[in-house]
Amino acid sequence: MSGDWQWEYNPDHDHVTGGIPVHVVAEVERLAGQLIELAETGIDVSELGNGPRSGGLRRMDAAGGWFYFLVAPRDPLIIIVRIVPPFDAL
Repeated sequence: MSGDWQWEYNPDHDHVTGGIPVHVVAEVERLAGQLIELAETGIDVSELGNGPRSGGLRRMDAAGGWFYFLVAPRDPLIIIVRIVPPFDAL
């Protein structure tokens, strides 16, 4: 791997994180950073978390809630599409 992996929110930060507690967003961003570190070592992060098949939408626990992400290895990019906070934060 070339070490140029990145992560981003899609469609944007405000849409994905709006109304989510700051500590949950911070944990999701920390985990996204760890996914990047793993990807840069050559680990196939499209198989991490939960999902029906590798390469598709993945679900990963974070701060009592969870988030959904996609992996685009050709870009190389991890795309966070939705954060679900813990029930008590709703």
